[in-house]
Amino acid sequence: MATNPSALKPVDAHVHIVGNGSSGSGCWMRVTGWHKPLAAYMLQHIGLSWGDMKGDLDQLYVETLLRHVRGSSLGAIVILAHDLVYDENGSEIKNFSSVYVPNEYVLKLAREHPEFLPAVSIHPGRPDALEELDRCLAGGAVMMKCLPNCHNIDCGNPRYRKFWERMAEAKLPLLAHTGGEHTVPVFDKNYADPRFLQLPLECGVTVIAAHCATKSGLFDQQYFHVFAEMTTRYQNLYGDISAFNVPIRGGHIRECLREPLASRMIHGSDFPVPVSGLFGWLTGLIDYKTFRQWNAHPSVIERDYQLKRAMGFNDETFTRIWKLLRTPVITG
Repeated sequence: MATNPSALKPVDAHVHIVGNGSSGSGCWMRVTGWHKPLAAYMLQHIGLSWGDMKGDLDQLYVETLLRHVRGSSLGAIVILAHDLVYDENGSEIKNFSSVYVPNEYVLKLAREHPEFLPAVSIHPGRPDALEELDRCLAGGAVMMKCLPNCHNIDCGNPRYRKFWERMAEAKLPLLAHTGGEHTVPVFDKNYADPRFLQLPLECGVTVIAAHCATKSGLFDQQYFHVFAEMTTRYQNLYGDISAFNVPIRGGHIRECLREPLASRMIHGSDFPVPVSGLFGWLTGLIDYKTFRQWNAHPSVIERDYQLKRAMGFNDETFTRIWKLLRTPVITG
């Protein structure tokens, strides 16, 4: 997207948009069971309340997010849409999805706010997947995001080859969740394995493995070393360091700080996932002064960025995404 990324400001490449449709956005959330206290905690962490879920959440969330970005050192954030869950025949699986964020909504937000770069979300099994992809490309999409284990996407399905080839042709990178997941319902935990990303990689898609295939929960399957090995075979494979300020995900930070992995790291926060420097301090990645300085910073976006800088992630980690994002040519 940029020829000289080092001259540009840092970017957070993994920021979630949520809403309840109060502004006509088309967003909705269905939070049940133990996910309720988790959602309430995340809202509180960014400065909202559980009661906002039934208010004008669309506007409140965007205003809150803008406040966090504008109170940071970052130049932009990549905001993520979230598609519905479909079966192998391309039919929506009713009542399984817990969140929906339409592509048009993130494209609209990006048109309205220069700090936002839009990442769309398209299940490649949808009957209209290619048409939706072209529509999003025309609308200015810079990336595509999916959670294979939650969206029920077998990325290695040969029927999806044309979709991946179209993405490669358009130079649209794929941010694909890898590793464990506990924020939204998991449909098939096997798809957390980064080896399912081999087909889009072979089709020429630039793939960013979100979370570097690390564990989210204590009992999740660990795929980090699978991801690390794959980077030696695929030059178009990267990993993002989103949620690395959460204890379990951050267990492989030191390996990510060393070459050859260091040159494949992309910065992301996973906002609104909570950010704390406690784990970094307790494990010796940062000193106590740094922990105290940044752990209470009012901008969660800045807090995550500064803690990771203090851990030793180099400047390129925070600007590398500029050379991977698609340069949009908006036709509509």
